[in-house]
Amino acid sequence: MQIPYKKTKNKIMIEVKVEPRSSRRQISGIMDNAVLKVKLTAPPVDGSANEQLIELISEATGVKKSQIKIVRGLSSKRKLVEISGAEKI
Repeated sequence: MQIPYKKTKNKIMIEVKVEPRSSRRQISGIMDNAVLKVKLTAPPVDGSANEQLIELISEATGVKKSQIKIVRGLSSKRKLVEISGAEKI
């Protein structure tokens, strides 16, 4: 699956809609407005769902977890994820 993203100078931005407490941990598709839909098994408590999101994006893109951070939406289902130091994913 091709992940939709926007490229800036040396960063890649991905818009994500998270579904926490799901039965599966997976990228479930792409919404109409180029937003990545992700299902996570972790609950949205104490940042555990955010940590699992970073792990899942790292596995899907082959980028180190240290290069990925959530820049907007830490306590929301809609998030903006930044990947630094990557040319493409």
